[in-house]
Amino acid sequence: QVQLVESGGGLVQPGGPLRLSCAASANPFNTLSMGWHRPAPGKQRELVATATKSGTTNYADSVKGRFTISRDTADNTIYLEMNSLKPEDTAVYYCNAQAYGGSWPGTRAFWGQGTQVTVSS
Repeated sequence: QVQLVESGGGLVQPGGPLRLSCAASANPFNTLSMGWHRPAPGKQRELVATATKSGTTNYADSVKGRFTISRDTADNTIYLEMNSLKPEDTAVYYCNAQAYGGSWPGTRAFWGQGTQVTVSS
């Protein structure tokens, strides 16, 4: 089973930067994509940013130009560089991986436990 562990969250002032990390288990597996999600107020998790194995990245309109997602060559770790943070960015950020090649059929989604990001003065 794939384990995802997020880190890097914390309290930051508006306009400041923060860098999140998500480390995946070293067990053999493959990923179609990895990314970050966060809950919207009163809603389920929404996509923040994703990165495919081919290097294609996608961003939510609300973070485009401010956040940057990256991944290592082994697909074991992804990062989310957040800049110009706003109070509305405050949320628990969850790492997600769409994985295959393990002891499950097809492709399965795995989620980390989340890391809290609080943007406040």
